[in-house]
Amino acid sequence: MTASIVERNAEQVTIQIQIPLSSAFLLESEETIQTVLNEAGTVASGEALKQFDTDGSALEIGGEKWTSKGKMAKTYQTPYGAVEVHRHVYQSRYGGATFYPLEVDGRIIITSTPQCAKQISHKYGEMSSPRLVEDLQENHGRSVHRSFVQTLAEAVGSIALLKAENWHYQTPKLAVPIATVSIGVDGTCLLLCEGGFRQAMVGTISLYDEEDERQHTTYLAASPEYGRATFLERM
Repeated sequence: MTASIVERNAEQVTIQIQIPLSSAFLLESEETIQTVLNEAGTVASGEALKQFDTDGSALEIGGEKWTSKGKMAKTYQTPYGAVEVHRHVYQSRYGGATFYPLEVDGRIIITSTPQCAKQISHKYGEMSSPRLVEDLQENHGRSVHRSFVQTLAEAVGSIALLKAENWHYQTPKLAVPIATVSIGVDGTCLLLCEGGFRQAMVGTISLYDEEDERQHTTYLAASPEYGRATFLERM
């Protein structure tokens, strides 16, 4: 290992790295630098993840006492690489479902850290999954499987969809007075596999100045539903 922890405490971690240099090709040295820096980032991410775990004390969840079964290893994906972390696993006295405080408080999505999920979902909005996998390998030195990219992007999209109805986007402060407000509504009927037809709606609220130049547009939409109640309420 070329990256090692020199010192750690509750507030920071100090990492020492060693970078072998090549006198033959600069590209070879640069690739080595990227690999070592990724390794250092992975080590640091592992320490950051541990901050969101408990000390093993019992927890009260839903009025019931949950105790730690000890620490179990789990591999998480970070922007720099995969890191294995031993975290506490909790369970109630009745058995059944388990609870992982680190994953809840650390906002882990499947096995991905928030920044890794943000990075991949952003790229996935611009390119296909095979191209994304190639981009991560060539430009970030990260090797991931296509199925991981697809599953993670789907999970991020599902979270955004659940939150979308509660999000309200604030209209920015514009430099010119607004003379006209234009409201547009459109929709179509979709035949779903189960449940028959539903209405899918989209809408826009646009602001224009005195010269009819558009200054801002807010876009709204709603999932397919009977009628247009949810959509109209959001509009």
